[in-house]
Amino acid sequence: MAPTLYLKPGHARSLLRHHPWLFSGAVDEERSAPVLRNLKAGATVYILDSEGRFLAQGLYSPLSQIRVRVLSFNETDVLDDSFIARRLTHAVRERDGLASEGCDGLRLVASEGDYLPGLIVDKYNDVLVIAISSVGMERFRDCIIATLRELFPDCLIYERSESASREKEGLAPRAGLIAGDESALPEVLYVKEYGEVYLPVNVRSGHKTGGYLDQRQSRRYLKSLTHGRSVLNCFAYTGGFSLWALKGGASRVFNVDVSDLALRAAKEGVAFNHLDPGRCRFIKEDVFEFLRNEAASGNSYDVIVLDPPKFAESARTLKSACRGYQDINRLAFSLLKEGGDLLTFSCSGHMEPSLFQKIVADAALEAGVEAHIVSTLRQDRDHPVALSCPESFYLKGLHVRVSATGLPLPLKEEKNRPVNSETAESSKPAPRSRKGQRRTGPRH
Repeated sequence: MAPTLYLKPGHARSLLRHHPWLFSGAVDEERSAPVLRNLKAGATVYILDSEGRFLAQGLYSPLSQIRVRVLSFNETDVLDDSFIARRLTHAVRERDGLASEGCDGLRLVASEGDYLPGLIVDKYNDVLVIAISSVGMERFRDCIIATLRELFPDCLIYERSESASREKEGLAPRAGLIAGDESALPEVLYVKEYGEVYLPVNVRSGHKTGGYLDQRQSRRYLKSLTHGRSVLNCFAYTGGFSLWALKGGASRVFNVDVSDLALRAAKEGVAFNHLDPGRCRFIKEDVFEFLRNEAASGNSYDVIVLDPPKFAESARTLKSACRGYQDINRLAFSLLKEGGDLLTFSCSGHMEPSLFQKIVADAALEAGVEAHIVSTLRQDRDHPVALSCPESFYLKGLHVRVSATGLPLPLKEEKNRPVNSETAESSKPAPRSRKGQRRTGPRH
């Protein structure tokens, strides 16, 4: 039997609801002390409630606030290499549908969404990229690699285990080729989306694993809105939204990002897709500053895309992130023409859809516009959401259309008063990000 941890009275509720995280404050350290003294990082532990009843079993992390990441709620499961290999193989098989739709970039394993917390595996053509963020999943690294080599014998395997959460787990960052010939890996590879657009991806130095596959269906959705219209793509990264906008017949597309490397890839992507570079501009600038300057200049756009990095990395930073989301959406609304379309997103797992809608509504009110929701948007289906882990539903989006009838601007004395208490917070700008411009953490 695995080592056993006991919970404090009244702390079993989340595990009874099959949430996969056990936080340190729930552990009865006094009762569990004999086990904790000798427990190694990454070890399998049983979790019992205060009455001694089995709740779950998972992998122990002594340094993280998430003390145990649960893998099973079944007492008879054995958390060994075979267990991990079976679960990984099942996750891969679930992606067969998207591959048949002409998509060469797939998320094969989505951490908690596939009941493998701490593991991401992305596939870009014939390149697999793994990212391990927890000490428990690090224990199974060799098993993960062996299973992927068996499932995809012709693929290169590259590692990008560099997230900030590794430091919290006591792990050093790791990146580099694991399997295959590195000379066969181009600086930028192109991943087909729905057989129409080729998305540029830099596996070695791009953000996260190289690209953002979660926005695939929203990028295609944008295509139907852009014919003959001007499009502003904020936090453009390598220009995925812009490629689909051009494919849809946009008259002009403006890409704004702070990264020279990303904008260069975006420009090359336009040429690779045989699209008209004369309809594109690539602007290296802070998005917040760019939007303020555009508003001051009286410029306007038909369509704006806001796909910022994660502003809220934890529940503690959520309130401060709300102001950043509200500010940037207010600026976007002020630049939209009547009848204009805003596609706005939050990739913060702690941001609930209802709160995000309130923030966007407050932003519209501050900008003096009336708008309505045309559609809700979300992460694509190879980024599954576990019902018991709402944090795995991290990417929320709204397609909002500005109505012809505007609203009177708020009175000056009310300018800094938020419309609802949930968005009340300091107006200090969030820290700068490497992708977008201001953030408290990268995208999930």
